[in-house]
Amino acid sequence: MRTWRPPFTSLGRVLLALDTATPAVTVAVADGDTVLAHRCTVDARRHGELLAPTIASVLAEAGIDRRSLTQVAVGVGPGPFTGLRVGLVTARTLGAVLDIPVVGVCTLDALALQSGLDGEFRVVTDARRQQVYWAAYTTDGGLHRVDGPRVDAPADVAWDGPAAGVGASIYAESFPGHCGPDHPSAADLCRWVVRGLPLLAPDPLYLRRPDAVERDLQSARKRVL
Repeated sequence: MRTWRPPFTSLGRVLLALDTATPAVTVAVADGDTVLAHRCTVDARRHGELLAPTIASVLAEAGIDRRSLTQVAVGVGPGPFTGLRVGLVTARTLGAVLDIPVVGVCTLDALALQSGLDGEFRVVTDARRQQVYWAAYTTDGGLHRVDGPRVDAPADVAWDGPAAGVGASIYAESFPGHCGPDHPSAADLCRWVVRGLPLLAPDPLYLRRPDAVERDLQSARKRVL
């Protein structure tokens, strides 16, 4: 996983953040360390339909013209192929059109910051196919990720300590310490960037093959057999 260093800090600049790596479509805009507006809609089937109007609504609420943006931050997952791609393509397109830098934030990292948890904890999101995306964190010496992100069966990575994310809620038998939040907020992507926490290139963290590719491979195996 390569680290991306933006050409300047977002502090004192206008940052648009968005994430579509989970069932939530979330967008926020910040001026320096002040989040001016944010919005989140949970609908796993409408990422492509919801993202553009949500961006327009958030910019309008904040009173920001998109030409005033100086940086875009996008959640890079891990997440399912289709939803994750919507956010990444949109962020890269905005960056190209406006000629501004685009940086990536691990979606689980943003959830970890949003959770406000202390000590050792997990962030767990739904990976479908009875699996979860997860990462381990500690706040010893400041918030940082100590393992992951990974994709596994819930029972294989069971944890009885504090755990944020909807995956911990769905598989409560494996994560009895679920305490929310369930979905990321782009406001916390803004805060992650402004605080100078580790950034990534705006490339997707899929962790496994897309569902359609997996189905094609399974069909091919059946034909061979």
